[in-house]
Amino acid sequence: MPSSKWTRRDFLETSLKTGAVVAAVPAALQGQDSQEDAVVAAGPNIEGTLPITLRINGKDRQLRVDPRTTLLDCLRETVVLTGTKKGCDHGQCGACTVHVNGRRVNSCLSLALMHEGEEITTIEGLGVPDALHPMQAAFVACDGYQCGYCTSGQIMSAVALLNEPCGPDDAEVKELMSGNICRCGAYANIVAAIQQVRKNV
Repeated sequence: MPSSKWTRRDFLETSLKTGAVVAAVPAALQGQDSQEDAVVAAGPNIEGTLPITLRINGKDRQLRVDPRTTLLDCLRETVVLTGTKKGCDHGQCGACTVHVNGRRVNSCLSLALMHEGEEITTIEGLGVPDALHPMQAAFVACDGYQCGYCTSGQIMSAVALLNEPCGPDDAEVKELMSGNICRCGAYANIVAAIQQVRKNV
């Protein structure tokens, strides 16, 4: 039986060349606008998808989505705004909280097609490292996070709470934040961060 002419060296050289091509793709795209500044163009007309324009963080995004796509999956997978987290995917943990027309919404329970023409704000639209929203800054100052997975949802709910009827005590804050679960148990620091911002509003 003839021996194969495919050597280990051939395999390694082919792998390195393939890797170089794959790595070159993101580099070629660096000259394009950032994901926040670009208007996401409608994708290919795949059968069953529908055109939609979503206004996300002040920018219009022209998309094509499956009618069954949740707002959460649209934000994470289509628009690539991954700050909004998928936790339970059943509306029980609050990790996916975003604002729609200024009100907090569990984006895993809402279809993307329901929100055409509405103002959607994600954690990416709240503040940036050089100009944090006061709530983001308070979470940093008060150590209102541990693993950080729930933090974006906690912050989005906390910002919405500022515009909702809420008594002055910690107990009222805890009640209004009860839809957001922190599996690390950083609740005391989260409440402290919220109260810090409330005192300065």
